[in-house]
Amino acid sequence: MPESTYLLIGLGNPGREYKDNRHNVGFMLIDTLAVRLNARGMKLQSKAIVTSALYEERKLILAKPQTYMNLSGQSVQGLLHFYKIPVENLIVAHDDLDISFGAIRIRPGGGPGGQRGMASTIELLGTKDFPRLRIGIGRPPGRMDPKDYVLQNFSRDEQKILSEVLDRAADAALTFVTDGLNKAMNKFNGNPPQ
Repeated sequence: MPESTYLLIGLGNPGREYKDNRHNVGFMLIDTLAVRLNARGMKLQSKAIVTSALYEERKLILAKPQTYMNLSGQSVQGLLHFYKIPVENLIVAHDDLDISFGAIRIRPGGGPGGQRGMASTIELLGTKDFPRLRIGIGRPPGRMDPKDYVLQNFSRDEQKILSEVLDRAADAALTFVTDGLNKAMNKFNGNPPQ
């Protein structure tokens, strides 16, 4: 594969019962990108649903691991190796409790921040130095257990602006592909537009 191939992975849980959960916002981003880019040829590979698209003369591999969140690293590692993609051409999108709903953050690396899919990915890749796109879902209300909160669907109010959030996250992912990590961070990190 040439250096112009990128792997964009969204984390989530497979199964209809999880489809609209906050924890599945990574899957939702991959679906948004697949529609926008008219992606073709869906298949099961390395324990993930994979499709591909061309964008600005670059090949994009879009993937949704089917291992359940806690084992996501198996798919990430398998796909990176299969396509021989350098880790700097990988971006992993996932939900983040510590970012307010509507905001996104792109980072060049870092710890898992309590996100078990990221913990699995870091462990299996043997590095925490790979780009990630964190999509804010906010903190649970009151004393609700975060584990319960992430497995709930977005609230009715959140659903009203979710497509805007996903479109902005898709723009950020594509900016990463065409213009690099630093430009994507400079353009998209911060509070959501009002």
